[in-house]
Amino acid sequence: MNSIIIDDDELARVIIEKYCSKVDYINILSTFDNALDAIDFINTNKVDLVFLDIHMPELSGFDFIDSLNNPPNIILTTSDENFALNAFEYKCIIDYLVKPIKLPRFIKAVTKLDVKKEEKSVPKEEIKNGEEKNELYVNIDRRLVKILIPDIYLIEAKGDYINIKTETKNHIVHTTMKKIEDKLPDDLFLKIHRSYIINLKQIIDIEDNSVLIKKEVIPVSRSNRPELMKRLNLLN
Repeated sequence: MNSIIIDDDELARVIIEKYCSKVDYINILSTFDNALDAIDFINTNKVDLVFLDIHMPELSGFDFIDSLNNPPNIILTTSDENFALNAFEYKCIIDYLVKPIKLPRFIKAVTKLDVKKEEKSVPKEEIKNGEEKNELYVNIDRRLVKILIPDIYLIEAKGDYINIKTETKNHIVHTTMKKIEDKLPDDLFLKIHRSYIINLKQIIDIEDNSVLIKKEVIPVSRSNRPELMKRLNLLN
C-alpha cells in the first residue's frame, strides 16, 4: 500500500516511518514537512494512505484534505485531542492517533485498512443497514463516547449543542442537528421539527401535531407532518 507521511515534526516522521517498516503491506513513498509539497506529490503519484498531522504551518491537515478531489485513506496523527469529532465527518479518515503514538495503537489503526476495503466491496444498500450504522461516537469532554444508535429515542437541539437521549443516559454534544442527522439511518430516524429528531420505532402515540415518545410530548411541524405520516405503517 503506497503511503506518505506529512508532519512538520521530524521526530514524529521518523517514528511513524519506523512503525510502518513493521507492517509488510505499507510502502512509504515519501515524507513531507509541509502539506503544500505533499499536494503536488499526491496529484502525480498513486497514494493509498496518508499519515497526516493536523497543525502545520501554511496549510492544516484538514485544509489539505479539503484541497483534494478524491482523498486517499487518511490516518491523522496529532498532539491535539480536540479535533476528534471533526475527523469523523470525513469518510476518508479511518483513525485518529494522539501523540505520543504507541506501536500497539498504531497497528490497530492500520489494520482498519482491511476493514475499509471490505466495506467498499459491499453494495451501498447493505452498508446502509449494516453493523457500522449501529453505533455512533461523540466527543464529550475530550473523550470519544460510543452510543448505540438503536438506543437513541430522541435528539433535541439546545442552542449550539444537541441532547442525544437514550434509555439509560442523555449526552450533551457540541454539534448541529444537520451533522447528527447525516450520521443516522434514514429508515429509523426522522426530523419532525427544527429542534427534534425522533426514532420512529419509539413512537407510542400521535395526536394532532405532536407525538408521544416515552413520557415526552414532541411537537411536529406542519411542513414535516406529511413525511411522518408517509413513513408510518398505517391501517386505512
